[in-house]
Amino acid sequence: MHSIRSRFFLVSVASVLLALTMASLAFIELFRANLERRVDQELTNHINNIAGALRVTKDDQLALPKTPTDLRFQMPYGGLYWQAEDDVRKQTLRSPSLWDYVLDLPVDVHESGEIHRYHLKGPDDSDLIVQERKVILAAPEGEREIRIAAAIDAAELTKAGGEFARDMLPYAAALAIFLIAASLAQLTYGLRPISSVSEGLNRIRERKADRLTGRFPEELRPVVEAVNRLLDSQSEILTRARAAAGDLAHGLKTPLTILANDAETLREKGETELAHELAHIATVMQAHVDRELTRSRLAVNAELHRSVSDLRNTVQTIVRTLRRTPLGEHLDWRISVPADIVLDVDPHDLHELIGNILENASKWSQSWVSVRHVETGGKTMLIVEDDGPGADAEGISLMTERGMRLDTQKPGTGLGLAIVRDIATAYEIDLRIENREEGGLRVTLGFRSTRCAAK
Repeated sequence: MHSIRSRFFLVSVASVLLALTMASLAFIELFRANLERRVDQELTNHINNIAGALRVTKDDQLALPKTPTDLRFQMPYGGLYWQAEDDVRKQTLRSPSLWDYVLDLPVDVHESGEIHRYHLKGPDDSDLIVQERKVILAAPEGEREIRIAAAIDAAELTKAGGEFARDMLPYAAALAIFLIAASLAQLTYGLRPISSVSEGLNRIRERKADRLTGRFPEELRPVVEAVNRLLDSQSEILTRARAAAGDLAHGLKTPLTILANDAETLREKGETELAHELAHIATVMQAHVDRELTRSRLAVNAELHRSVSDLRNTVQTIVRTLRRTPLGEHLDWRISVPADIVLDVDPHDLHELIGNILENASKWSQSWVSVRHVETGGKTMLIVEDDGPGADAEGISLMTERGMRLDTQKPGTGLGLAIVRDIATAYEIDLRIENREEGGLRVTLGFRSTRCAAK
């Protein structure tokens, strides 16, 4: 189990259920103990009442002129019993509830007036809680020791305990639900700051922020500060790397310009083969310089989403330029892009992205290039198609590799689509290249973040 929330929730549920189970058992035991104390007190009161009413008649016989008023003493096997024994005269008085049953009181020694408690078998093999007390009664021949016992069916206590447990169960269940819900609410509220950190990191990943900001609890502040220090350090390293790449690229521009001029000079002198080779080397190196300048600008930072681009204006600007080139002037440019689409992409990067795709299409197309817009699955899709020869599966997979050219007879450096891949990766733009069924190539760009232009 990898979820902290699930772990805490399961621990909370287990703790609540265990605590309520233990508490319920404790309450049941307390109820049983309290009930037993009340039963013991009741039996003691019955013994005292019987002892107060018990007499020895003139003919030396036990008599109970005033019997206990509890109706259970009158019902056969009613669950409440009394019995008085005269061991000297071998005489026994019993409650009607005992009917034909005689309590087999144990032969033991205890002081007169002292309550003796034990369990005995009763009518119908029932388990009885018995209290016995020896009292001294006046008799014609002098004082006599009489044993008085009162008993109650222990099943009454068990029944009362079960009823108490059943009555308590709905309340315990309701309390468990409340405590589990309270734990879940506490867990949700307690883990909310972690969700805030996760949301902040997602904003940084999406280049909508460059630091974790907001109010965080004391326990998370060291983590937030450590993440921000790491981000600052990474930003500083990237800034230095971009600056170094830019300096290197700019430093190479002047020598490359001189190299191109030297190639032209050699061509004028008739050294055409050497001039062509030098010009090609200069072109390739210039393309590498341009690509490195583009990559140095595509660092992962929040600035990428602080500028936006109009999709239609960008496409129209690029097409106007390509229509003036030898490759694009004879093509039929079919543009279908609405005027209200704005993308969260830097204008220069969007121009570089779409420009390289359209330039590649114009290079291979026979008669037309199509640029159209489609909305699908919450994404803005820009689809560029041409009626060129297309490419085989291996060629399509290698098309965005740096320096890869499928046909060396066509002009170029093989870096255009590699730059397209770099920009698409930096902005999380879906890039798909495939052959059309009718022939030609189709390049699809899927933009995740779009908005409508202000009217």
